[in-house]
Amino acid sequence: MKIQYVILKVDDQDKALKFYTEKLGFVKKEDVTGGMRWLTVISKEGMEGIELVLEPNFPPSDKVQKMLFDAGFPAAVLGSDNIEEEYKRLKKKGVKFRGNPKTLPNATFVPFEDTCGNIIMLVQRIT
Repeated sequence: MKIQYVILKVDDQDKALKFYTEKLGFVKKEDVTGGMRWLTVISKEGMEGIELVLEPNFPPSDKVQKMLFDAGFPAAVLGSDNIEEEYKRLKKKGVKFRGNPKTLPNATFVPFEDTCGNIIMLVQRIT
């Protein structure tokens, strides 16, 4: 068994696609319409076969998303091999971070907002 799709609820699929491709540098993989739009992006650096589904939000998940956002809980965690460089690059592109990178014994992390109702945690593992 393997992880194939990770679903991320978004308040606007077009806005999400723009953020995840233009700001984060992901690549659109699938964009299928007919009934409900199936929209996925992949990382150029990530494992082959894992897609992030940008799924439209709807009740009651929209209320849960807002509660998690307001409480500061991340909807997803993205990894980086060099969080300081990634942080600087994304800040230059206008990504809104919730603070500066913080280091714990096993990881450095910093949360940011994806403009679509989610907090995403950027993490670099320390080995």
